Amino acid sequence: MRKLFLMLVLWVMSAVAYGKSHIELEVFKSPTCGCCERWLNHLTAQGISHQATDLNYLGSLKNKFGIKQNYQSCHTGVSKDGFVFEGHVPAKFIKRFLQDETLTQDSNNIGLSVPAMPIGSVGMEMGERFMPFQVLLLKKDGSYEVFAEVSRYEEQF
Repeated sequence: MRKLFLMLVLWVMSAVAYGKSHIELEVFKSPTCGCCERWLNHLTAQGISHQATDLNYLGSLKNKFGIKQNYQSCHTGVSKDGFVFEGHVPAKFIKRFLQDETLTQDSNNIGLSVPAMPIGSVGMEMGERFMPFQVLLLKKDGSYEVFAEVSRYEEQF
């Protein structure tokens, strides 16, 4: 009986740990965008699950989530807790954000963005070309902080 109880406790603990470490996003994208598909492949390769929904117009969705126009890109990922990941945000930064309780418990934070579509960001690879970029931490009031700076392609992984 004691063994059964111990096994049950271990099972519950592993289920809780899985729930905290498993990330799943609902991704809204244009049906014709190839870079979005490459970004989704990157998420899968990095262990982030996703469900993609094609929309012909994303503007109202981005407005609903509070993503100001100057922070927008071609697709929007939304976590189960309602945090947004706008554009070509590398999976490592999505994981870092969602696993940092000081960030996820701050009600002013709405998520991360890589505005526009920087050449060489995940999903926007073009041979050896690379444009350094910033990952922005978006705030509800429309402001942002720099969450990370990516100066070389390899820093995305």
